[in-house]
Amino acid sequence: MTRPALNVPRTAVVIIVHGRHRHLQRQLLSLDGLVTADSILHVVVAMADSDVAQLVARAADGPVDVAHRVVVELPVGEDAELPLAAARNVGASAGLEWGADLLVFLDVDCLAHPDLITDYRAATHGGRASTASRDPEPTHNPDAGRASAASRDPVDLTGPILWCGQVSYLPPLPAGVADYPLIDLDSWSAPHSARPVLPPGAIQLTRDVRLFWSLNFAVTARDWHASGGFHPGYRGYGGEDTDFARGVAARGGGLGWIGGAAAFHQHHPTSSPPWQHLAAIVRNAHVFRDRWGTFPMEGWLEAFAAAGAIDYRPDDGILELTADPPPPHD
Repeated sequence: MTRPALNVPRTAVVIIVHGRHRHLQRQLLSLDGLVTADSILHVVVAMADSDVAQLVARAADGPVDVAHRVVVELPVGEDAELPLAAARNVGASAGLEWGADLLVFLDVDCLAHPDLITDYRAATHGGRASTASRDPEPTHNPDAGRASAASRDPVDLTGPILWCGQVSYLPPLPAGVADYPLIDLDSWSAPHSARPVLPPGAIQLTRDVRLFWSLNFAVTARDWHASGGFHPGYRGYGGEDTDFARGVAARGGGLGWIGGAAAFHQHHPTSSPPWQHLAAIVRNAHVFRDRWGTFPMEGWLEAFAAAGAIDYRPDDGILELTADPPPPHD
């Protein structure tokens, strides 16, 4: 793995994956189209998925220098739960070892806007001084009460900042259409209704980290070290994002919502609450409570409890499975 010239900005894009091979192929194509002066390293962390290395090697036949794309293999424990938190840490370490001064974390389901890196680079260079008096208010779904909190608390932050780009959602591909048109994703997609949407170039800082998610965010190398990274005690789905953001807030940091750095989430079937992850969510909720004193993912836990799958009494610190969860699946 070659290092770029010392005077060239270095960005590592970290992707963690198990399965989702078609989504990864499309994502790598979108990353090939990034418009930036940065030297880019794509770090693909394959969690117990030996097919990823070959897929990435085939993608390297395109316009991207193979030296700037690396696959890191990460095994899965005996419980077969994907080590999502540990995988992000491994990807970050690979990027930092290469010399990255900016880390961009992109969910494997997300396609990158051509200006993704340029927008993140602009925010990290001048965003710490941004305040509500200088930036327009974000728009959001008025029914999404938690989202409004992020727009009411803009402040200067002294700790690490997690820069959050826009995430829009793509519909299912119509019959007969093989791929999303990478040059026209804006017209195909709609922003998430419960996240702030800012005008292009605007920045909004907040100490309220409750809306953080890892689908699309960036952090400088310095702030990554200051954040402590993701807690490796989380295994499987749920809680690791919330814990990471909580740790950032505890260190005097917060979120930086930006107008731009857009990613487009490819459609796939979902369930809410995510029943296939019930056991992992319950286990990880206990990890979070042991660290922070409260249970996270309240909406999902309440839904599981209403369905009779768990005994959930947060005031008493009780959270237990009451029914066998369905077998895990992708």
